Amino acid sequence: MTENLPAAFTATLAATAPPANWPAPLAALWWLARNPSGPSSTGWEQAHALVQAEPDRDAAWVHAHLHRIEGDPGNARYWYGRAGREEPRGTVADEYATLVSALLDRGEIPVL
Repeated sequence: MTENLPAAFTATLAATAPPANWPAPLAALWWLARNPSGPSSTGWEQAHALVQAEPDRDAAWVHAHLHRIEGDPGNARYWYGRAGREEPRGTVADEYATLVSALLDRGEIPVL
């Protein structure tokens, strides 16, 4: 899962938690990378808890991605709508890499 991710992101995965200054959507993606075994895994549950109450579009996008992983297309579709995004046609792994890159590329998020 981490082979196509930016080095700035993968370098943080050796820590026990995501950087404290990261917003919830990026921290959620970090938890998924640390424990990528799918729904009901510790990583998925941590990620879901982080984005569930967040009101912004980035959180909605990550939330949609989580429900896509879960295999719940109706719920995912709802969250893609909240994020203002179309449902992706590529793989879950492709979308994950796109999410990480999009959030890091904004330049608003310090890495370590």
